[in-house]
Order: sequence, then C-alpha cells, then structure tokens
Amino acid sequence: MSLASLAVLLVAVALAAVAQLVLKHGMTLAQHRVEASGESLAIAAASSPWVVGGLAIFGVSAVAWMLTLSRVPLSLAYPFNALGYVGILTASVVFLHERTNVWTWLGTFLVAGGLMLVVTMTPRST
Repeated sequence: MSLASLAVLLVAVALAAVAQLVLKHGMTLAQHRVEASGESLAIAAASSPWVVGGLAIFGVSAVAWMLTLSRVPLSLAYPFNALGYVGILTASVVFLHERTNVWTWLGTFLVAGGLMLVVTMTPRST
C-alpha cells in the first residue's frame, strides 16, 4: 500500500469517527429540545446544525472510502476501521463525558489488535 493510499484510508476512518461523535452530540441536543418543547425528534434532528454537519462529514468520509477502495484491496482496508473503534471510545469519554469500564477498553483493544493482526499478516500477492 502506498503512503498516499494509507493517508486517504486513515482520513476516511478518522472522518467516519468524527461524524459519529458529531451526530451523537447533535442527537443528544435534539433529544433535549424535544423534551423541552414536545416537538418531533425527526424535526429537531433535521434542523440541528450538528446532525446536518455530522451527515456532511459522513459524506466526505464516504468519498475518501471510495477512493481508498479504488486503490486498496477491501481485505486490507476494512480492518483499519478498528482504529475508529479506539478513536470513538476515547473521544466519547473525553468530549462527550461518557462512562466506560475496563472491560469496554479491553474488548475494544482486543478487537482492534486482532484486526490489525489480520492486516499485518495478510498474504501478499507475488
């Protein structure tokens, strides 16, 4: 995998993780708005700049992912999504103040480590 392909792949994964965090924040705010006003959650979400922004970030992530798939085998690219798991878990604790426990962290690192093992042990074509 070239350095440029790796960079696009990492951007795609990072943007997908950021989109998840932005959407979660937006939906939390939308839910609070619904509880205060009684309006529809769908309307509150659709009119939230955080939700719209999160969806836009997902769109950019999808374009980066498609570019990645045009350059890198799926069996090599897809396990990199495990980095997103670690990023989302860390950011949800730091920025969203969510609570976790040692089992959540252990499980996340086991999954990420296993997927990265798959990437590094993938047979190379000759």
